[in-house]
Amino acid sequence: MAVKIRLRQLGKKNRQTFRLVAIDGKCRRDGKYLENLGWYQPCEKENNLHVEEERVGFWLGKGAELSEKAETLLSRAAPALLKELRAKRAAKRDKVRTQRKGKKEGASAIKA
Repeated sequence: MAVKIRLRQLGKKNRQTFRLVAIDGKCRRDGKYLENLGWYQPCEKENNLHVEEERVGFWLGKGAELSEKAETLLSRAAPALLKELRAKRAAKRDKVRTQRKGKKEGASAIKA
């Protein structure tokens, strides 16, 4: 099961509210979710965003993927958590790059 963290739309016409939820990637936008992780009220001027950082960190540790909008909101609500996530992504990307370079160098040494 591929878990995604994304926004679930609620509210009235012209007065939308959103919940940040952990949901199975195959479920529809407003379908059944695994856990409620916070909320976002774009119509409010102040105090319009709440995120449970500990639970978001838990799901990200389990391999959940963030949607684009969820990542944007998380950058406002929990920048330290997002910075840590981006550092892990960069480290993984660098590791893969070095492994690929090693394979290419090994293959060129065998041919020569």
